[in-house]
Amino acid sequence: MEVTLKQPEDAIQDTKQYIIDTARQLFSEYSYLGVSMSDIAKKLNITKAALYYHFTGKAEVYEKVLDDVFYDLDLTIAQALRETTIDKKLHKLIKNYLNFGFGEKNLIKAFLLKLPPADAQITKDIVHLKERLAHRIRPIVEEVVTDKKWVKKVNSRLLTSMLMSMMDGLILEYSFIGKKANSAKVANQIIAVLF
Repeated sequence: MEVTLKQPEDAIQDTKQYIIDTARQLFSEYSYLGVSMSDIAKKLNITKAALYYHFTGKAEVYEKVLDDVFYDLDLTIAQALRETTIDKKLHKLIKNYLNFGFGEKNLIKAFLLKLPPADAQITKDIVHLKERLAHRIRPIVEEVVTDKKWVKKVNSRLLTSMLMSMMDGLILEYSFIGKKANSAKVANQIIAVLF
């Protein structure tokens, strides 16, 4: 049996990912403004210096966390694309998006709330991620519009924005009031209103 030793770069990447995963839990629970580098280091049981060895600061950690969140959200949207009918795709898209948002709480709020001016780069990153998300959702909306054969021309970009705003607003509302939601029923309501 041959034993392969991890290269130092692999070990560093594993450590960075562990830091990102831990920070993601903290940011999801307490928000960006509610977490410090000291909090992350304490949760990891390491020194702040060790944390700064891997990241330049909280903003960089948060950007990496947002990248991971977007990647995971993108996977949930991809699941919807595998459905066989457009109605099932749309329902699964909305249900998965809501379930994801309800689980990530404060991270999804970051997509919705403006951060202080000192965090302008993070705000730019969030806007970019939202645009990528809209780009991913828009083909499903366009497929619905085509399938419904609406008489009047519908702007799929605007309809995608309305759908995302509605879902984001519900996630925000439910997270503020701490209320549980049945994503499947909410998805049915959104479809009834918009489509």
